[in-house]
Amino acid sequence: MEQLTQKQRILNHLTKHGTITDNDARDLYGTNRLGARIWDLRNKDGIDIVTNMESCKNRFGRKVTYARYSLVQ
Repeated sequence: MEQLTQKQRILNHLTKHGTITDNDARDLYGTNRLGARIWDLRNKDGIDIVTNMESCKNRFGRKVTYARYSLVQ
């Protein structure tokens, strides 16, 4: 059985679920550098991926900003 690379897992996730965040990638696939894998997909593989910045409050009540990546439709 062939093991998938982090890039392949992330692309599969985007295809199936539509979006991915750093927390998703870390929790589901053990990927600690999602931004680097997104860069590879965009620049080495030519995949059209858009970045949307979102914000929420963390467990300490402070506003944090994070990226949500999705495939261009």
